[in-house]
Amino acid sequence: MGLLVDTLELRDWRNFEQTDIAFSPGMTVLVGPNAVGKTNTVEALQLLTAGASFRKPRPAQLVREGAQGAKVTAHLRGDGRVIDVSCLVESGRRKFRRNGKPCHASDVPETLMSVLFNPDDLAFVKRGASQRREELDSFGRQANRGFAKVLAAYQRAVEQRNRLLKEDVPSLALLDAWDASVAVGGATLLLARLRLFERLVAKVGEVYAQICGGERLSCGYECTLGDDVAGMGRDELTARYLQRLGESRTHDLRRQQTTVGPHRDDVTFLLDGRDARNYGSQGQQRSIVLAWKMAEVQMSAEILGEQPLLLLDDVMSELDERRRAAVVSFVQGGIQTVVTTTNLGYFPPQLLEASKVVSFDV
Repeated sequence: MGLLVDTLELRDWRNFEQTDIAFSPGMTVLVGPNAVGKTNTVEALQLLTAGASFRKPRPAQLVREGAQGAKVTAHLRGDGRVIDVSCLVESGRRKFRRNGKPCHASDVPETLMSVLFNPDDLAFVKRGASQRREELDSFGRQANRGFAKVLAAYQRAVEQRNRLLKEDVPSLALLDAWDASVAVGGATLLLARLRLFERLVAKVGEVYAQICGGERLSCGYECTLGDDVAGMGRDELTARYLQRLGESRTHDLRRQQTTVGPHRDDVTFLLDGRDARNYGSQGQQRSIVLAWKMAEVQMSAEILGEQPLLLLDDVMSELDERRRAAVVSFVQGGIQTVVTTTNLGYFPPQLLEASKVVSFDV
């Protein structure tokens, strides 16, 4: 079954002073009223598996009020291995360690990946393009350290170009240099994204069909370079980006931002040929999100050769009976799952009997 989270230690983390939680190799249900620390626990697990938190907190926000620092440690076991992953927060910094040795946040997913599904994700289809890009990039950062480096380099280049565009009299020579940097970084990132996207969406369509029967879902990548980028190499894409950046320079100077590049791309969803964002029902849109998350789980297993940790933060209350049943069926396929809820009534009795239930009190 691969590595599993055995226990989690929380020390001065968020609202916790000192708490240890043991997890089932199958499903662990964290139940209790709101604001008692269920999501804080999920956040700690995500940080120790993905190397980042969906909340994007400042380090100081992770420390319990009145404490000098915080520490969370996950003890992982499986296949004869024992691995401890920890994050220490002190002096405004986060420090990760694996078996006592310092490591970078980008190293953390190489131990155990995770997939998080929370209520904000349910608006994935109908919200702005930035959320869909972030979902794809967040998974890419976990799936491949090289992806994380490519993304960070491109973001730095765009930030520098934007800073130059905001100057009263920008240097055209410097702008040419940053155009070249953005073009190379954009071409490299686009290729990495497209490789990831093509593998992922093949699974998304299959899972969606299982959830929704006869409906056909197709996913597309909407690129600011146009629809004909498939099959292009990095040099050709770089040349195209340089051309488009030159063409948009006057517009970019007026708006003081870079309007061409992967940071403006989008992911589209079509249900039987119709745009799911405009024509899909809420149930259909939520099924797309569910299929996307399940596809991430399947692809994570391919990448590491073992199942990831699935984190479901208060989503069962937001799904109807059919989609809750789809989640239950999926997690029973040998995936370690941690789910939070305020109501155990959302779960079938037989599932609860086979799960570990941890009660959080006020």
